[in-house]
Amino acid sequence: MRQVLNWLSRIGRAQVVLAVLVVAMLNGPGNPRQIGDRLQIALPSIAFACSVLNGSAGEYALRFATMMIAAHGSKHALGQAPINIRPDGGDLGFPSAHTSAAALGASSIVHECISGHPVAKALVVISAGFVGGSRIDSDRHDIWQVLAGALLGWGCDRALRRDTPARRKVVGWLAWAVRPLTALRQAALRLLPGAKPRV
Repeated sequence: MRQVLNWLSRIGRAQVVLAVLVVAMLNGPGNPRQIGDRLQIALPSIAFACSVLNGSAGEYALRFATMMIAAHGSKHALGQAPINIRPDGGDLGFPSAHTSAAALGASSIVHECISGHPVAKALVVISAGFVGGSRIDSDRHDIWQVLAGALLGWGCDRALRRDTPARRKVVGWLAWAVRPLTALRQAALRLLPGAKPRV
């Protein structure tokens, strides 16, 4: 591991980020949908690796998990609503979770990993945009579903950072939502013979 860190310190994060993006785009079939699929995984993965190096992996994981819950929760909550229907006729289209993941990853990379490299930042943002475009090109999402996904991903990355009002609201809501489950668990433990509730 130390050798990897030494290697990274010599060549620089921006170069590593760009190399990973190039490998993701060139590794496999070259149609836009498949390139977008690979970038949708590469961008959040690069962002997570940068957050590990920065010592903020838990923070990044919280933002990513919140975004995924919001994206997929919306898809299931909207059911057969017209905004949730994909151009190819399927449902569960609003918002584009591929685009959300790419936008969150790109936002995190730009702000935490390569902030001093304008060309690398532009290429990361263009890569996230390519993911959204590939979803439209393949008839998996329409423009509004992609834009909603991009806003969700970017918003979760920017708003849910440590000590922001939005983050405090989310944490407060989660604490409120979990309270009945905690009480239910404590009651169940009291009813089980020989079980002692943990404090």
